[in-house]
Amino acid sequence: MTKITQLSQLDLEKDYSYADYLTWQFDEAVELIKGKIMLMSPASNVKHQSIVTDLGRVLSNYFYKKPCKLFYAPFDVSLYDRKKSLVANKEIQSVVQPDLCVICDTSKLNEQGCVGAPDWVIEILSKGNSKKEMQLKYNLYEESGVLEYWIIYPYEKALHQFVFDNVSGKYQLQGMFSDDDSISPHAFLDLKIDLNEVFDN
Repeated sequence: MTKITQLSQLDLEKDYSYADYLTWQFDEAVELIKGKIMLMSPASNVKHQSIVTDLGRVLSNYFYKKPCKLFYAPFDVSLYDRKKSLVANKEIQSVVQPDLCVICDTSKLNEQGCVGAPDWVIEILSKGNSKKEMQLKYNLYEESGVLEYWIIYPYEKALHQFVFDNVSGKYQLQGMFSDDDSISPHAFLDLKIDLNEVFDN
């Protein structure tokens, strides 16, 4: 087997698996979505990092000594269709690195990261994020059964909260929030987040 040490050795039109991903030894950060390589945005800017830091501080304090665990990117989350049983690495074709994610079922954790859907995923958009990429991730998180998905728009100081509906198997838009609002995640209603403090940078 050829050792993959440079991204240029890969065919961006080809489908790859999580097993392939685990063998790559290049420096570029990539994600896999339905087998396709997605180049991650360049190093995040100050605004993005500030939101990760401020929001992460609130969540870290809340989840301290609680069963659910908070993780920051870079952290591999390998996903598969929730309607199917757990499959081998060679059959998993999606690996993403959410900005923040919360996992309550710690049996999903291994040395590489998380296998299966986190309970809560937060993505903070960068200027490099394309509409196609965000639509693909939205569909992937929905299909995988991520129970809650937040999309944060740093420059608009806005947040969209989506909650998974078990009946329809689809996300429902729970609310659209701005920096004047406070918000609580659906599964942790006692956690109150003042968005002014998150966006005040």
